[in-house]
Amino acid sequence: MFSLFKKKKEAPTKSERRKKAMELHGQLIKYVTERRDGNDDVVGRGGNLSVRNGELIVFSSADIIFRGNIDELEISSLMSGDGVVISGYNAVDGKQREIIAYYVYHRK
Repeated sequence: MFSLFKKKKEAPTKSERRKKAMELHGQLIKYVTERRDGNDDVVGRGGNLSVRNGELIVFSSADIIFRGNIDELEISSLMSGDGVVISGYNAVDGKQREIIAYYVYHRK
């Protein structure tokens, strides 16, 4: 019954996506995980998040783990504030991926 009254979330605009990505620019990360077959696998340790030429780049374990166009990514913060979920097309391996980057230290 209550589902009739819920509003659907609108997709974020390009400017909102760019703003969120710029907030992440330079953020140091402790580790990066990816959900595979129901398990969270660590795919990288240490690194940072960077925005260059309209792309969000996740650099970890001396490799580029994820690279995607900001306008096409879905970016959302974890409720704890300890990291961010990034999902979208990954230009590094040519696949749709969802990764979670955990920050080194988060202070509110």
